[in-house]
Amino acid sequence: MPKYNILILGASYGSLLASKMMFGGHNVTLVCLPAEADLINAEGFRVRMPIRGRAVPIEIDSRKLPGKVSAAGPGDVDPKGYDLIGLAMQEPQYGSIGVRELLDAVATSRVPCMSIMNMPPLPYMGRIPGLDSEALKPAYTNPAVWDNFDPGALTLCSPDPQAIRPPEEKVNVLQVTLPTNFKVARFDSEASNQILRDIAADIDAVRFETLEGEIELPVKLRFHDSLFVPLAKWSMLMAGNYRCITADGMRNAKEAVLTDIAESRAIYNFVIDVCIKLGATREELVPFEKYAAAAESLSRPASAARALNNGAPNIERADKLVQLVARQKGMSNPILDAIVALVDARLDANRKKAAA
Repeated sequence: MPKYNILILGASYGSLLASKMMFGGHNVTLVCLPAEADLINAEGFRVRMPIRGRAVPIEIDSRKLPGKVSAAGPGDVDPKGYDLIGLAMQEPQYGSIGVRELLDAVATSRVPCMSIMNMPPLPYMGRIPGLDSEALKPAYTNPAVWDNFDPGALTLCSPDPQAIRPPEEKVNVLQVTLPTNFKVARFDSEASNQILRDIAADIDAVRFETLEGEIELPVKLRFHDSLFVPLAKWSMLMAGNYRCITADGMRNAKEAVLTDIAESRAIYNFVIDVCIKLGATREELVPFEKYAAAAESLSRPASAARALNNGAPNIERADKLVQLVARQKGMSNPILDAIVALVDARLDANRKKAAA
């Protein structure tokens, strides 16, 4: 099976996907901040992953994997030199100096590009039949950065696995907290789809050596023909992630989902109905009960809530995106409207504080 050269923008969450790809012998370049790049180039990275039935997580050391990793700044890579590009930064970061120029080079390279953001790139929304992507621009921090993409060469991979950088560790350490699968939708090009299938097969074949023998590792890459499968994440974001945000702070995802289970179920199922209205089938989505069970282990606030608490002037607005999509289909929900209004207010306060 061919071995690919892969560029991933974002070394935090991106290192999880990178570790899986490198197990299959593929080489990865991570685009990140200078201090991160220096550390990764000197010491590689570590991914700690819980394994069912084992008391202690296993640690994947990138230096011991068949594929190789390097790290660089946004001005130091040429997208045309890669077979596949991954987008693993938060959506507001793509408008920052240096990253914006690299993203445009990614777009014009026409190299197949896979997003693992919570926020689907704007051109991906343009691939969904019957949806006016122009009307979705208010949900994006800087929608113009997506202008030069060929929508068919850009796909979405649902970022279902949860992971954090432990604050007490170096920045090249990632701790997986929920080891679920990545679910990726097809490209328009069959040649590009084959790259995804090859990588998925390589990841499936991975076995990790332990003192007790070889074990299979969680977190696979699952390829889907449907454009709607990655949108299953939307219900989770609305019921959990964005409801971690409170008027004066934040709460963890478990509290957000389980404190008022009826409200959580209501907003979750509303978003499922929106996805079905777009063209998804119920079988392509995740039932609330399965998500609620997983939420039992989500003991930390979502990244959007943490960013707001830290004074961020912009965060990913998947809440506003879902609201705008729903409106196009003649749908609305008071819980969702309240989430959007709260995030608007918190961002406004952060911006005023920063300007003071």
